[in-house]
Amino acid sequence: MAEEREQVARRVFVVELERELRQSFLDYAMSVITARALPDVRDGLKPVQRRTLYAMLEANLTPERPHRKSAVVVGDVLGKYHPHGDAPVYEALVRMAQDFSMRYPLVDGQGNFGSIDGDPPAAMRYTEVRLSPLAMEMLQDIEKDTVDFVPNYDDTRKEPTVLPSKLPNLLVNGSSGIAVGMATSIPPHNLREVCKALVAMIDNPNITLDEVMRYLPGPDFPTGGVILGTKGIKEAYRRGRGHIVIQAKAAIEPLPGGRSAIVVTELPYQVNKADLVKHIADLVRTKKIEGIADLRDESGRGGIRIVIELRRDAKPEVVLEQLYRHTQMRTTFSVIMLALVGGKGASPGTPKVLPLLDLMRLYLDHRREVVRRRSEFELKNCRERAHIVEGFLKALSVLDEVIRTIRASESPEEAKVNLMRGFGFTERQARAILDMRLQRLTRLEREKLEAEHKELTERIRQLEALLAQPRMIDEVIKAELLELMERYGDERRTLISEVEPEELKSVEELLAEERMVVVISRDGRAKRVPLSAYKAEEKVAAREAGAALVLIAGAQDYLLLFTNKGRVYAPRVYDVPAGTRQSAGSPLSDFTSISRDERVVGAVAVRGFEEEKFVVLATRRGLVKRMSLPELFTKRSAGAQAILLQEEDEVVASCLTSGEDEVIIGTRFGMAIRFRESDIRPMGRAASGVRGVSLLEGDEVVGMEVARPGAFALTVSERGFGKRTPLDGQSPNERFPLQGRGGKGVVAMKVTERTGRMVALRLVEEDDEVLIATGSGLALRVEASRIPTQGRNTQGSRLLRLSPTDKVTNVVVLTLREEKS
Repeated sequence: MAEEREQVARRVFVVELERELRQSFLDYAMSVITARALPDVRDGLKPVQRRTLYAMLEANLTPERPHRKSAVVVGDVLGKYHPHGDAPVYEALVRMAQDFSMRYPLVDGQGNFGSIDGDPPAAMRYTEVRLSPLAMEMLQDIEKDTVDFVPNYDDTRKEPTVLPSKLPNLLVNGSSGIAVGMATSIPPHNLREVCKALVAMIDNPNITLDEVMRYLPGPDFPTGGVILGTKGIKEAYRRGRGHIVIQAKAAIEPLPGGRSAIVVTELPYQVNKADLVKHIADLVRTKKIEGIADLRDESGRGGIRIVIELRRDAKPEVVLEQLYRHTQMRTTFSVIMLALVGGKGASPGTPKVLPLLDLMRLYLDHRREVVRRRSEFELKNCRERAHIVEGFLKALSVLDEVIRTIRASESPEEAKVNLMRGFGFTERQARAILDMRLQRLTRLEREKLEAEHKELTERIRQLEALLAQPRMIDEVIKAELLELMERYGDERRTLISEVEPEELKSVEELLAEERMVVVISRDGRAKRVPLSAYKAEEKVAAREAGAALVLIAGAQDYLLLFTNKGRVYAPRVYDVPAGTRQSAGSPLSDFTSISRDERVVGAVAVRGFEEEKFVVLATRRGLVKRMSLPELFTKRSAGAQAILLQEEDEVVASCLTSGEDEVIIGTRFGMAIRFRESDIRPMGRAASGVRGVSLLEGDEVVGMEVARPGAFALTVSERGFGKRTPLDGQSPNERFPLQGRGGKGVVAMKVTERTGRMVALRLVEEDDEVLIATGSGLALRVEASRIPTQGRNTQGSRLLRLSPTDKVTNVVVLTLREEKS
C-alpha cells in the first residue's frame, strides 16, 4: 500500500491554478479561432466546410451524379476528417445548400433544407446532397499539387489545408462566426461585380478603393433588400469594419375603394419572415402602429410577398416608415472582415481584420500560388511524358533491332539492361518500351506519337514561359475570372439607394405637413383624424355627443393635456392613436400615464417649448396661473404637476396665450371678467396661482377663453338657454369691458330658476358650429349664427327643451379652422 501511494505521489504535479487556467483558456481560444469559427482568407471556408466539400468530392458526389443521403456525407466527414458532433457538420452542410443563406450555394440539396421562416431542415436521413457546379470550381485542380495536404486527426489519410478556390468564395458568399474574443461578419457580393473588380486589380495593382467601387459598389445579399447609402459601405471597405443599413423592398399599391396596401417582396439578410409577420401583428394589436387593417403572408414558390392592407384614413408613407423603424424591415449589418491570414501547411494562420483591397490582394496571391503550382505540376508531367514519347519514337526507328534484343534476353530485367546499353534508353524509357502493346508498332501509332510529341513540346514551351513571367500567370487568372463571370454571373439582387440613413425622414417629419384633428371625449378617450378626412365645409362629426375638447395641431406638435388634478402630460400628437370620424377613440391611458381619477379639462398644442408663449390655467375656485412654455416641458411619461391646488379645488380650463392677450372667465352664477394676461405674473410649477375672479359663496368658474377681436361670447345654461353676446359691442350692455384681475366682473348671463346656472362660456364666430350635450345623452348640433344675439344682462333663448331632471353638461365649439384651434 505504501509503495502504491509513493508511485501515485510521483505522478502528481503541483501547478499554479491561475497559470494553468490562463494557458488552458488560451489553448481553447486559439483552437476555436483557428479550427472552428473563422474562415481562411484564401478560400473563405471554415475547416468543417472545407472537409465536407472534400469528403463529397472523394465520394464522387459531383453535379452530374445522383444525390446521396446527407447522413452518409456526415458520416464520412466525421469518420475521416472532423471528429466532432454530427449536428454541427449537418448544420454546415445545410447552410451551404440554402439559397437564402448563401449567395451562391456550394451544395445542391434535395429535400427540406429549412426556410426563411426559420423552419428547421429535415433530419439528415431524409435529405440528399451533391456538390454544386460552383463547388467544383472551388475544388478544381486539387489533384494537381496546387495546395498542401496534412495528415488527418488519426493519421490515416491526408486532407487539404485550403482549397484551390477558383471561385472568390470569401467575397461572393461572405462568412459569419463567433470565436473567443472576436467575431467575423463578411457580407456576400455579386460574382460578376467581384470578378470585374479583381480583373481591374490585376490590370492596375495600385488601384484605389474608389476605383474598385466602380466595379464593386457594395454587398449583394441573397434575399435582396435595399442598402441605404454608400457611406457605410465605403467605411467598411476602407477599415474592414463598419455598419450597413439594409431595409426591406416594399411598394405601396392601390386597392379598390381608395385604400392602399404595402407589399413587401424582399427582406434584409438573415431576417426571419415568420417572426417579422408576428412582430407586425403584435405592434398592431398593442396599437404601437396605427392604420393597418389586415396582414397576410402570401409568399410561395414565386418569392416573398407580405401584404399589409391599410385603412382608408392611413397615410401609407407614414405606416411604412413606422414599420421600418419598429420592425426588422430595417436592420443594421455589422461588417467585420476578419479572416485567417498567412496559413502555410499545417499552420492555420493568424486572425486579421482586412480592408477590401487587402482581402482582394490576398485572394489573388493565393490564386497566383495555385496557378504556379499547377503549372509546375503540369510541366513536370509533360516533361516526363515527352521523355517517354521520345523513347517510343526512337524505338520505332530501330524497331527490328529492339525486338531482337528483347527476344534474346533471358528476363525482363535483362531486356531492360540490354536496351539501355545497346540503344542509350533511360531506365524509364526502357521500362515503357517493354510495357508497350504491340498495336503501338503500327504506322498510325507512330504518327500519333509524333503529333503527341509536338503538342507536348509546345505545351512545355508555354508552361516554361508562363513560369518565367509572372505577368502571364496574372493573365491566366484574369481569363479564369472572366470565364467564371460568363458562366455563373447573374444580376445584382440588392439595390443600393442614394439616400443615406441620416437623410431618411422620420415619422415626425413625414407627419409634419399633415394637420390632425384631435378629439378628446368626456369618458377619457382620444383620437387623431387627418384634417384631410374632412371636406372643406364639414365640421367634426366624430361621436360629437361625447366630445369634450376639439383642437387642430400638427402631427409632431406636443399636446399639453391638463387634468383636473393639476397635472400636465405632454405626448406628441402622433402618439395619439389614429381613428376615424366615426370611431370612439382609444383610452388616454394607452399613451399617457393618466390615472383613473383624473380627467382632461384642457388641451393646447405647441410646436416646441422654446416659443415665447404662455399657458394660463383657471381653477374652479377662481384662481389663475400663468406659466411659460419651457416651465411646462417634461419628458416624463408620468407627467408633471403644473399647479399646486388648494383643498377642494381643481383645474377647469386652460388656454395658450402670446404674452399680450386678454382672457375672459365665466362663472356659474352668470358673471364674467375680462383682463389682461399681463396682470398675472409668470410662475413656477410649484405655485398655486393668484385670484382671477372674486366669487360669491357657492359660485365657481365654468370656462376661460382668450379674447379675440370680432368674436362672440356664447353662454349656455343648465336648462338649455343660450345666447351670443359680442365681446366688443357698441352699447355697454353688449360688450365685456376690460377690468383688473381679481374683481367680481360683469353679468354675462342673467341666471334664474327658469334658466338654471350657467354651465359654459365659449367664444364663437359666425361660421362655427356648436355641440350642446346633456347628461341623458341628448345632443344638439347647431350653427353658431342661428343662436340669437342678445345683451349681457339677458336670459338668452331656449336652445333645446329638456326633461325636468336633465341638464346641459357640455358645450363644444366645432370648427376646422386652424386659427381658432
